[in-house]
Amino acid sequence: MSDRRRELQRLEISRAAVALFREHGVHATSGERIAEEVGLSGRTLWRWFRTKESCVEPVLARSIDAVVATLRRWPAGVGLDEHLLAEHRPPDDPRDAADAALAVIALSRTEPGLRAVWLAVHERAEPVLAEVIAARTGRDPGDLDVRVHAAAVAAALRISGEDLAVELAAGLRCADPVDRLGRALRAATTTLPRAGDPA
Repeated sequence: MSDRRRELQRLEISRAAVALFREHGVHATSGERIAEEVGLSGRTLWRWFRTKESCVEPVLARSIDAVVATLRRWPAGVGLDEHLLAEHRPPDDPRDAADAALAVIALSRTEPGLRAVWLAVHERAEPVLAEVIAARTGRDPGDLDVRVHAAAVAAALRISGEDLAVELAAGLRCADPVDRLGRALRAATTTLPRAGDPA
């Protein structure tokens, strides 16, 4: 099986898992039921995923990968929050965007297995953030300040996404997601020092 075909198969499994978790709950959904939903054997599913909760990883990874791709295009001379807000393209109705990812994020508040997957996937953005921040500030990606700011930006992205997911799951009228993201990013980046600045 080609890498592309494997990726698509994993994404199909992930979407099926999310749908089953939403409908029946995580505890009532077995790995074998997820495999059956997409026409695979349980053995094949367990070759690709260690736990039933980890089946949601491809759906979450897609949402994080999109943010990481945007971060890599961050131009010099533009603030990170300004760049992300300019590049961020939310739909008119947030319920239509990354519905599966938002469902998992909302479920992760009460499901420890899903929470672990969400945090692990989200943490992947930190090294990329550190590289981008280091390039813009003339520092080393391993620099403590750079790593702390990368973690802060990653947390800002995570928290704003979690707030949106929880509000949508509760049927609440959501605050402007772009405004919320901008506020979170400004909080994470306003004290970012440049190389040579006094500590």
